[in-house]
Amino acid sequence: MTKRNDMINEVNTGNMEQSIDFHLREALSHLEAALNQSVRSVLENDGAKKEVGLKWEKFLGEFIGQVRDKGKKSRINLLGFITFPRIR
Repeated sequence: MTKRNDMINEVNTGNMEQSIDFHLREALSHLEAALNQSVRSVLENDGAKKEVGLKWEKFLGEFIGQVRDKGKKSRINLLGFITFPRIR
């Protein structure tokens, strides 16, 4: 029975990792679209800089806030898993 449970755990872990990868790819795709639209907006109208900047500030603030809230509730520091010097 233990061997079966180990196999089930492997499958569940694989599905979780696949799901995380899927959602991160989707998020990256949406962020790329938002970046492209942001650049287009500013190129078309220089006065849009402030509005575009505020949208990105709000988004990044909400994202970092969510990471912090999840970390506090779960007592897991997700940002602690990241080796920032490797990010390029």
